[in-house]
Amino acid sequence: MAGGLVGLLDDVAALAKLAAASLDDVGAAAGRASVKAAGVVVDDAAVTPAYVKNLAAERELPIIRRIALGSLRNKVLFILPAALLLSAIAPAVVEVILMCGGAFLSYEGAHKVIHALAHDDHDHDVPAPMQGEEAESRTIAGAIRTDFILSAEIMVIALKEVLDEPLAARAVILVLVALLITVAVYGVVALIVKMDDAGLALAGHESPAVQRIGRGMVRGMPVLLRWLSIIGTAAMLWVGGHLLLAGTDELGWGGPYGVVHSIEEAVGGVGGIGGVLSWLAATLASAAVGLAVGSLIVWIVSLLPFGRSAGGHDGHGDQPLDAPATDDHAP
Repeated sequence: MAGGLVGLLDDVAALAKLAAASLDDVGAAAGRASVKAAGVVVDDAAVTPAYVKNLAAERELPIIRRIALGSLRNKVLFILPAALLLSAIAPAVVEVILMCGGAFLSYEGAHKVIHALAHDDHDHDVPAPMQGEEAESRTIAGAIRTDFILSAEIMVIALKEVLDEPLAARAVILVLVALLITVAVYGVVALIVKMDDAGLALAGHESPAVQRIGRGMVRGMPVLLRWLSIIGTAAMLWVGGHLLLAGTDELGWGGPYGVVHSIEEAVGGVGGIGGVLSWLAATLASAAVGLAVGSLIVWIVSLLPFGRSAGGHDGHGDQPLDAPATDDHAP
């Protein structure tokens, strides 16, 4: 009996170790999948603060919380089931969707670059902070609609990284990715939108040193948003171009990706820094492809009657419905 009990405990311990190892694998896969979605995540963090810029200060965090819950609902209840079904019955279509997402990212990145180079900035009179439940609900609805596009890109990019996993593990990993990215993005957004309030509070402190810190935080807010937008634009071009290169290679046209690999190999042999140069070459090549393809799409869209150049706006999807369209997030 004792021997049987010891054997049972050994089996339980072995199963626990196996479960722990599986959880480690799932966590690692979720981390890798999240990193691949970096371009969309950074741009999401740069764009989202626009939705609370004209709202009453005391309502900013509650509204961000509601947008975050809507974002999580987008990912888990709508996008995740569709992505899992598609990956189970038609995994090849995932590559096509990824290329469409890559083209969209390239278009958004190129659109922002073109606006920045053209100095196409528009000054508007900023309206008074919006008040009332209806105004908040309209703003939140617009933000969640925009988030659906961003979330779909994030989840499909993450899905590509775990197609080799069993369906159940794939689902768990994507749920973890959805939670991780939503918490990260909207946590950062909450910090950004309250940074100026914290700075103003510190600026009123009796200590001159604390006052300087507070004033620095207030002055640094626009700079931070601008750099986030620049980094987000660069990341969109990089990720978008990479998705296009990898997609064409997967679908049988390996020429463009082969050129990039040749460049990587050419610089990879440099002693000491070959790895860094190889990564940098691949990144710049992907960004160049993203910028070229995105610029072509911008030109094509500008010729269409519903193109943005005919009076549209910059950025992803809807701006807050009660606020003017701005290019505040263009680099």
